[in-house]
Amino acid sequence: MKALFDTVSYECSKVVTNTYSTSFSLATKMLYKSIRGDIYNIYGFVRFADEIVDSFHDYNKAELFERFSQDLDKALIDKISLNPILNSFQHTFHKYQIDKNLVDAFMKSMRLDLHKTTYLTEQEYKDYIYGSADVVGLMCLKVFVKGDAQKYEELKDMAMSLGSAFQKVNFLRDLKADHETLNRTYFPNTDLNQLDEISKKAIIDDIESDFEKGLNGIKKLPIEAKFGVFMAYRYYRQLLKKLRHTPALQIKESRIRVSNPKKVELFMRSYVKYQLKLI
Repeated sequence: MKALFDTVSYECSKVVTNTYSTSFSLATKMLYKSIRGDIYNIYGFVRFADEIVDSFHDYNKAELFERFSQDLDKALIDKISLNPILNSFQHTFHKYQIDKNLVDAFMKSMRLDLHKTTYLTEQEYKDYIYGSADVVGLMCLKVFVKGDAQKYEELKDMAMSLGSAFQKVNFLRDLKADHETLNRTYFPNTDLNQLDEISKKAIIDDIESDFEKGLNGIKKLPIEAKFGVFMAYRYYRQLLKKLRHTPALQIKESRIRVSNPKKVELFMRSYVKYQLKLI
């Protein structure tokens, strides 16, 4: 039965989310059950694409990515795939009428990671972030507003700002791995070999601006999505706070994390704010 295969597919996407990202998994658990599965489906898809270009060093990543891309296109056309991750994603894609341009932009940025190592201009940087993060936020927004076109347009820019903030925090936190392991430099006009406090402050101030816009959008989200997205926001704000207080040269030498006890504290404080309708 197709229904049974679909159930298995959805479970695969959930397992991918829980396995690859404990923080995102926790935030997703805070969403209403009515939309939670579709967010797992989106995350499973973007996670697999990202893993191909970032992790499979002993294999022909370009060939694997091209095969994945072709399978994706067929899944969206046929409304089925024997790849359970793509099968679950195509379900959510059609259910909420996600714009194919968003999917294409995401795949374009992932494809860049196969060969592009340096982003020299602000436009290149913005284009990459749009494809790698902003469009993922927009796919999720489609689910959060349950396809309501008017609400989607109202929150679109704020969702993109939040996606940008999350991605830029990841860039700053992962400087060591990106620069030394993957030989990538995302921040334009920044010498990562001599990252100083002035450059770090400029990056963080830019992220803070994105977070401010993103928080305005969170406050306007439907009740089913608000607390889960707020949890993700609080987690990334905590990461940014730790990065702000970490010397620039030290950021290059270690990966900043939020401890499990701190995550629990963030959850409790966030829940109180949510219950008191402070967001």
